[in-house]
Amino acid sequence: MSTTAVVVTLVAAFMTGFSAVSVFIGAKWVVEPLAQYGVPRTWWIWLGTAKAAGAAGLVGGLFVPAIGIAAAIGLALYYTGAVITVLRAKAYAHVAFPVMYAAPAVAALALGF
Repeated sequence: MSTTAVVVTLVAAFMTGFSAVSVFIGAKWVVEPLAQYGVPRTWWIWLGTAKAAGAAGLVGGLFVPAIGIAAAIGLALYYTGAVITVLRAKAYAHVAFPVMYAAPAVAALALGF
């Protein structure tokens, strides 16, 4: 695995892990938009757990590539759902945020192949 792939994967894992922790601690800048988008509060812990699992999977993928590929695919799908949720809420100015988190995960997937 190239140095670039490792760095991109670790950046993606860090960003996704940071996002998961932000949901878990109820960071205002994360949970207020979720409420505005109409995401039920009961889903928040599951969304944070999915992000945390994705971050852990990316790191695990450095040792077992199949795990990293599965995690990157899962995160790409997760962030696609996030973009759709933001668009359905007509919060067009916020679309950049899930895209910003998706970009390194998709790049890690591309570099993983």
